[in-house]
Amino acid sequence: MILLLASWNDIWSLIRQPVFAIVYIAVMVLLMLLIVIMSMLDERRFNNVTARLEQNSTDDDGSRFGMLKSLDEQPKLAPPPLEITLERFCNGLRSYAADELGLYYEIASVRELVAGMAVSNFIILQGMSGTGKTSLAFALGEFLSNPSLIVPVQPMWKERSDLLGYYNEFTKKFNETRLLQKMYEANGDGRIFVTVLDELNIARVEYYFAEFLSLMEIPNPESRYLEIVSDQRDDDPVRLKNGCIRLPENIWFLGTANNDDSTFAISDKVYDRAMVLDFDSKAEPFKAEKTTPVPLSYAQLRQLSEEAMRRGVEDATMKRLSALDEYLSRRYKISFGNRIMKQIGKYLPVYVACGGTELDALDDILSKKVFRKLETVSFKGKDAEELTEKLKALFGAGTMKKCEACAAKLARNG
Repeated sequence: MILLLASWNDIWSLIRQPVFAIVYIAVMVLLMLLIVIMSMLDERRFNNVTARLEQNSTDDDGSRFGMLKSLDEQPKLAPPPLEITLERFCNGLRSYAADELGLYYEIASVRELVAGMAVSNFIILQGMSGTGKTSLAFALGEFLSNPSLIVPVQPMWKERSDLLGYYNEFTKKFNETRLLQKMYEANGDGRIFVTVLDELNIARVEYYFAEFLSLMEIPNPESRYLEIVSDQRDDDPVRLKNGCIRLPENIWFLGTANNDDSTFAISDKVYDRAMVLDFDSKAEPFKAEKTTPVPLSYAQLRQLSEEAMRRGVEDATMKRLSALDEYLSRRYKISFGNRIMKQIGKYLPVYVACGGTELDALDDILSKKVFRKLETVSFKGKDAEELTEKLKALFGAGTMKKCEACAAKLARNG
């Protein structure tokens, strides 16, 4: 113990010498200089890497949109007119899905899809998992000889950049998504393009798809532009205008939706702007005829749909519809509204052109657009009976099966 104390006293005496202080300061200065030199070397290496990345990005073609720029060099395709009707197209699609892909659908579902495309570029396919929602959208692209783009929706999506991509400040390039490339390709192309938003409502549709929905409401398709970047450069792709891309009218968004605990409820704003197909069960297999793809152009689909719309809706149907509107407005404070009436005016004649009947089409669209709104009111068993009797009195017994089923379901849930 005495030896340890003696050693400590010697050390303390040494530390108190001026020479030790000078040596200590010199060592600290050298350490600080070493740290500064290492930081400068790291920064230089970082700058070299960044410079190489920037050089590589400019060596490609100088454009921040590499993929879109390459599409400028591809020829625009316009399928020739075909000898076909909407009814033959629907029957052909159903047979092709069964014969070539082993997918079976009721003809009513195919008619609803094609007629819905005449009303809106946004269609929701909802129902139980495994009933063929995504497969129908896939089959449509195959039948058109223009494969559908499948976009798996992610739970964290909140804005349009999740769909279209974003500008990377580090690489000085725009991270282009496949959807952005499809939209750019569709601009100026005569084909029909199908994009599948798979599991549409695993994120909030009214967040990430809001701008798309708003643009679809603009009557003039030439005015529907989405901003991609805030400026325009000389080497940008030719079909971008002031950093914006036009939402082409020949692209359809088919969203598949599962209604379970892992998904969000779809808002009225989304439902009102979309056409809806319900998949409550799988269709029975059937023997299909051998069918080849039908590369129907957008121009011809539009022409066939407009020809059907010019035939309009029968006066008797409109009178019965007006009576039902008055009844629902008086009894439940629910009105059809201008948007729904406009959709009915398009949907019914095109559905008939697809081979269906006017009342089947009316039953379908009313069950999804109007009767769904009854979920917000108190609905009991006697209400369902009264509404069912009203439907029978206006349209005949057994003609409005979907609407009657909706009323019965609301009564059970109420």
